[in-house]
Amino acid sequence: MNKYITTPIYYVNGEAHIGHAYTTFIADTVARYEKLKGNKTYFLTGTDEHGQKIEESAQKSGKPTQEFADEISATFKNLWDEFEIDYDKFIRTTDADHMKGVQKAFEVMHAKGDIYKDFYEGHYCVSCETFFPETQLVDGEFCPDCGKPTNVVKEESYFFRLSKYENALLEYYEQNPDFILPRSRANEVKNFVKGGLRDLSVTRTSFTWGVPLPESMNDKEHVMYVWLDALMNYVTALGYGKDDANMEFWPASMQLVGKDILRFHAIYWPAFLMSLDLPLPKHIGAHGWWTRDGEKMSKSKGNVVSPREVSNAYGVENLRYFMLREVPFGQDGDFSQRALIDRINSELSNDLGNLLNRIIGMSGKYSDFEIDSKDVQKYHTKELDAMNGALANLDEFMQNMQTHRYLEELWKLFAIGNKAIEEHAPWTKMKEDKRDEALATVALVANILAKASIMLSPVMPKTTETIADALNFTIDNSSYNEFVIDKKLLKLFNIKQVPPLFPRVEEPLMAEAPEAQPNKPEEESKEEVERDNLIEIGQFFETSLKVGHIIEAEEVPKSKKLLKLQVDLGDSDIRQVVAGIKEFYSAEDLVGTEVCVVANLKPAKLMGMISEGMLLAAKDEDGLCLVRPEKPKKAGTPIG
Repeated sequence: MNKYITTPIYYVNGEAHIGHAYTTFIADTVARYEKLKGNKTYFLTGTDEHGQKIEESAQKSGKPTQEFADEISATFKNLWDEFEIDYDKFIRTTDADHMKGVQKAFEVMHAKGDIYKDFYEGHYCVSCETFFPETQLVDGEFCPDCGKPTNVVKEESYFFRLSKYENALLEYYEQNPDFILPRSRANEVKNFVKGGLRDLSVTRTSFTWGVPLPESMNDKEHVMYVWLDALMNYVTALGYGKDDANMEFWPASMQLVGKDILRFHAIYWPAFLMSLDLPLPKHIGAHGWWTRDGEKMSKSKGNVVSPREVSNAYGVENLRYFMLREVPFGQDGDFSQRALIDRINSELSNDLGNLLNRIIGMSGKYSDFEIDSKDVQKYHTKELDAMNGALANLDEFMQNMQTHRYLEELWKLFAIGNKAIEEHAPWTKMKEDKRDEALATVALVANILAKASIMLSPVMPKTTETIADALNFTIDNSSYNEFVIDKKLLKLFNIKQVPPLFPRVEEPLMAEAPEAQPNKPEEESKEEVERDNLIEIGQFFETSLKVGHIIEAEEVPKSKKLLKLQVDLGDSDIRQVVAGIKEFYSAEDLVGTEVCVVANLKPAKLMGMISEGMLLAAKDEDGLCLVRPEKPKKAGTPIG
């Protein structure tokens, strides 16, 4: 079976950060997992290099645009190579074959009547490479997505008939409920489409750094809009527009994106494919964002996490494990050195590393490092059944992108192994002259480690290679079939001694992020106290009240009252708000709705989660209801 896994192509306006690494780690893990199972797999990553932003950035740096793009693209490729990301192709949108493929797609869409020429006048955001109607602007000027000023632009443009595919997209979402993963993200996409799709401007004349139109169009004034160019990379990488050499891998089995670009991949991209009469991807997987120590990362705060810095301090495989284990796919995650150290010491060092050290020590003491599985079935049926049960659950978790559950389930094997050693106490059996039983327990644990290392290999390939070498086998599709699918046990072998895999970490190995400075509360005047807490109008206006759009909502585990919400307050300000309204509203019903938010509260922690605002609500004997705008308002609209 063919499997095609993609990351988004990363925009060359800065070096890779922890979010880029997270996406790439997930994709690399999924690709390795599919290869382990014996599926013919193609894994694509790369860089997005066209557009006005790149042209302007190159000019500021005093470098030719191609040279500037080359340098930034190389930083991504070098980092992935350093991290041993096992991609099959690293595509660049400046590749000649890619540009030919995009030109072919333009011709096909134009011939079908899905691309037409017209004039566009509107507010253009250079940063987002997007036109916005005036009704969506903040204060009539600023971009609703990034908050930067827009420019009024009137230019000739070619348009893609996105509106034509509105019903077809909604029908596809309904017929394929797992098209968008996690499913909780599908509602925001559906609601956007139901709100009506406008035809999409797909060319520009105001800059030149882009893919030129096909020669058949006889129109040299236009270059293609960055999203049409960028999204087509997923098929041009397979030979679309050239030789179709690897188009057997299409449709993609999993396309991974950050939640901030889900709309482009779940709306524009499927519509382009429908126009080209190409099948749609099986799944679009949208992951969350990463914070640091509960705070959003920003260069001004000095708390941006560099994946290379973390890797240099703690090891790339420890970082991979932490990021895939720490957070459920689709939810936002928080990076802290303390959390990383805890997982290294407890799960990697104690549970896994110590288990390997124990059987190396016991086998050396009891059998001159020789391990034989001949009596494992006789003495350890219960443990083997538990192990095989956990192994059988893993595939579903991986297919649903639940890497945290995958690793959680896999760690049950190490618990079985450690418990078996304590319960059967080989050292006691040796004293009681029950040598066969003692050696059977050691062999049981060796087999647990072998099978677990096979299934852990997509996450930690180098570490598990060391374990496999110690156990005298090779991790590949053959060993996967033999030991996991067919449930066979290791043949007689001599175990190798290896140094501890995960030395304990006692103190943070990187500089801590600077602490946020709390807002100093203003002292109340004597007059205000004497007026029984009445406030002046100026004090009221010190409270920032804004209209927020709820773009994500989920229940807080183990809480009867709390929901965790992601609320869009405009200007690219996405706040996490933890609200005690679960008794009155379901998470599903809140997504896509509007609320009123106190936006300048000091962040607080509820059940270990940062809450960055408060919803306005009214409550009486009949229950609670949220305060909402009477008519729809754009995110960030001030209240007062």
